[in-house]
Amino acid sequence: MAILYLVSTPIGNLSDLSGRAARVLGAVERIFAEDTRRTGKLLRHLGVDTPLTSLHQHNEAARAGRVLECLESGRDAAVVSDAGTPLVSDPGARVVDAALDAGHDVVPVPGPSAVLAALVGSGLPADRFVFLGFAPRKGLERRALLRRVADSPETTVLFEAPGRLGRLLADLERACSPGRRVAVAREMTKLHEEFVRGTLAEARAHFGERAPRGEVTLVIDRSPGGEPDESAAREVAAGLLAGGARPSEAVREVMARIGVSRNRAYRIVHSTVARDRPETE
Repeated sequence: MAILYLVSTPIGNLSDLSGRAARVLGAVERIFAEDTRRTGKLLRHLGVDTPLTSLHQHNEAARAGRVLECLESGRDAAVVSDAGTPLVSDPGARVVDAALDAGHDVVPVPGPSAVLAALVGSGLPADRFVFLGFAPRKGLERRALLRRVADSPETTVLFEAPGRLGRLLADLERACSPGRRVAVAREMTKLHEEFVRGTLAEARAHFGERAPRGEVTLVIDRSPGGEPDESAAREVAAGLLAGGARPSEAVREVMARIGVSRNRAYRIVHSTVARDRPETE
């Protein structure tokens, strides 16, 4: 049976392509690429003339048959995305399913990954993490993602377009807390690589002054969690409410001082209000 290779390609620096990946790209019968123009540049750099066929989100279902034709004739094929590891927020899943269903081997050729590069360079915990791809642009799905990030016990990795980064940082600041730690990685492995590490408030201020360019990956610290933060938050909430603060003001202050998410701060403040409300006869 023929083999379908999933080949990771550089996210910026062409020197990051492994020797094995270069050999596979030169040996397969055909390469199915997200953008044939971009992959063509990589092949010219390698001195490889393997034929290219487009495989992107709009034609993947139709291209699955073309991939199977290649494999069923006994010829190996490869799938690549524009950069990084195929299928990770990129097309290819349908093709892999079709190849496996037909009994063909699917072999990954590991290499560059924006997710892992940003995670290990972030300075945030990398022992447990979740990758959530691109944030939904609006509606219930976006709110659900923001709540998930705010309450996540794992470090979260997100992709975002540069033009939408400012809005996402502002939304995350409201959902989590201004003090939640974040790293924003931009143009990784390229000449103008940049890591902005700090709090969500600091990152939002930084990119408010400097509109970002290029590919952007965010790494957000896990939720603080734990009883000490809860106890401290309740103490702060009680003091603010006793001093005449409105519940909405108390929620914002608890988020800022303790670093808990908006959801947790809301629950803590309103449970404190209910606890301290005089009983009626």
